[in-house]
Amino acid sequence: MNFIKNLFLLFWCFVTLVTTAQDITLLSKEKQFIAGDTIHLKFNTNSTKKHQMYCTNSYGSTLINSEVINNKMFFKIPTYISNKTGVLNWKILNNKNNISGQFKIVPKQQPVSLETYLGPPSIEAGGTDYTMLVVIPTDDLDNPLKKGTIVKVKHQFLKSERKTKVLTNNLIAFKNINSPLKSGRMIITSESLNLNSKEYDVNIMPAIGTNFKLFFKRNHKYADGNQITTFYTSIIKDKNRNVISDGSFVDFFITNKKGNMLKTSGTTINGIAYAKMIHPEFEDNWKVKAYINGISESDILKINYKKIIDKFDVNFYDNNRTVKVGPLKSFMNQMIPDGLKVKLAIYKDEKLLNDIIKKSKDGFVYFNLNSNIYKNGNYTIKITAAAVTDTYQAKKLW
Repeated sequence: MNFIKNLFLLFWCFVTLVTTAQDITLLSKEKQFIAGDTIHLKFNTNSTKKHQMYCTNSYGSTLINSEVINNKMFFKIPTYISNKTGVLNWKILNNKNNISGQFKIVPKQQPVSLETYLGPPSIEAGGTDYTMLVVIPTDDLDNPLKKGTIVKVKHQFLKSERKTKVLTNNLIAFKNINSPLKSGRMIITSESLNLNSKEYDVNIMPAIGTNFKLFFKRNHKYADGNQITTFYTSIIKDKNRNVISDGSFVDFFITNKKGNMLKTSGTTINGIAYAKMIHPEFEDNWKVKAYINGISESDILKINYKKIIDKFDVNFYDNNRTVKVGPLKSFMNQMIPDGLKVKLAIYKDEKLLNDIIKKSKDGFVYFNLNSNIYKNGNYTIKITAAAVTDTYQAKKLW
């Protein structure tokens, strides 16, 4: 009797377990939905007990409460999840049977916008530099379209128009567009499923300049310390014969016959750089060379300047303490322009006491030797103008 009773209990437990195992059954068969669809997961159940479903995707995780109607259990996926593409994993909680699954949400196949990125906006001509176009076709819920969506890339430069096709991968489509040999402006646009992007442009800039020639112009060849010599370059071009960009900085270095160096500079306009330098005040020979720093250089330009003064008059007044130099005459016997430097060096017992430098005005220079500084006695006086020096030995001051 006990054996039969135990057997009955064992059978009842088995039936109970089987019934519990079959308590919840998935009825929904769809494994893929389109973003924006209303998504319900439907289950068959023998219980009125409510459950919770744990949902997770790449955007995050959430819990959903069930609804039970006529032995059917429903879970409605919220729109903030159903609007996003990707794989959604779900699992019913507090259930011994570990009921779980997943489905995929795919984007709509009609883009409403093309997110487009282009850069850099300026590249160097020559074919080695490039700009990258990145296009992300998205649907009306801002989901990127599926992998393999065709994107047409179109670009125009001068008389050339080209079209290429690229496919989206990892949410984006991209295309590297190499620079042409010539400088100018390239127009770029894209299209996907009959939707066109706006127009973008890229500046094709000239490459770095190559070596160039140097020229000069001046009003005359005399070293008057007044006129201007203008240096200018040939049209500086890159290796593809494009004129280099305006504003390129050019340094001009001038070496005179004493080995001293002068420097001037200019920037290019239409490929030509100009720089100016005042004439020397004495006979000189210049060697001029120009550089675009670290990039290119010119040939050496040689310029000669002739002296304008062979001699000049010097007169002493007021106990030899007032010294009049002049008239200082130029190459056509005219008065030299104002501003010529004249130096008076005064010595006592072969020791230099002072150098006094003044500039000419109306062809003359006047020096005053102060008696409080230079006591009465004999001095050596040297006067230099335009590299011509007159020396007066044992000049008595009183």
